[in-house]
Amino acid sequence: MWSSCVKKPNIGITVGDPAGIGPEIAMKAAADPRVREVCLPSLDGPHTAAEIARYRLGQVSAEAGRAAYDAIVRAVADAQAGTIDAIATAPVNKEALALAGLPWKGHTDLLAHLTGSARVAMMFYSEELRVVLATIHVPLAEVPRMLTRELVDGIVELTATAMPRFGYPRPRLALAGLNPHAGEHGVIGTEDEAVLRPAVASARERGIDITGPWPGDTVFGRAVRGEFDAVIACYHDQGLIPVKLLAFGHAVNVTLGLPIVRTSVDHGTAFDIAGTGKADESSLVDAIRLAAKLAADSRAA
Repeated sequence: MWSSCVKKPNIGITVGDPAGIGPEIAMKAAADPRVREVCLPSLDGPHTAAEIARYRLGQVSAEAGRAAYDAIVRAVADAQAGTIDAIATAPVNKEALALAGLPWKGHTDLLAHLTGSARVAMMFYSEELRVVLATIHVPLAEVPRMLTRELVDGIVELTATAMPRFGYPRPRLALAGLNPHAGEHGVIGTEDEAVLRPAVASARERGIDITGPWPGDTVFGRAVRGEFDAVIACYHDQGLIPVKLLAFGHAVNVTLGLPIVRTSVDHGTAFDIAGTGKADESSLVDAIRLAAKLAADSRAA
């Protein structure tokens, strides 16, 4: 519980793509007593009935993509100015952003651009499992080329630095292998031996508690059983399949490496149920509450 003498943080909630479920879950979450208990929420982006009526619910459009983008830009500016203490975002649609002529593949790279952040990472946080992605929204065929020593070293450092904020002062990290069986010492691909294993050795020399690369089909189970505090996955689906299997609906997407606090949901725009009143706001509620905690902790530090 929050003390009555402690000022609650102001959390800006961007409603995401107005043709999806974002406005619905944003309004539900902002009114939720669990959210009101820990912060002062405010909505940014089209969310009233009159505003949403301008868009075709359940359909991808450039207009909706631009509206989602504009709300994010305003929220980041407010966070940088100190008007709000953190941002929690409802989902955007990558195709709609592209139709609007915007080059970003989603929130993570857009937020890095808006804040001038050189190194960011997508982390999914839940009680069951914490996963950080080394690469995000890129074709699978491009992942091996992108997994350079520079990239992996940066992601490992970023993860180790961020984990104390989530209650892990001495985080035990694991790096998932890229290839089956983590490459079998070069028998099944060379990336694990040439890039990942040297990155782990270098990080350990710098005092980071990390091991691997471990086979991707077992490392997440070991983390769930308590052997590791977080797993660094090589690519999007490698990390998100176990998270969504175990914690879908209450995992929180956190952008590491930003000068501001930003959290988000663990799902997409769900165009198929937009406007039906069926959308579940649980993930956004958890995202807002985590944003409030991170903001309050930063304020107290």
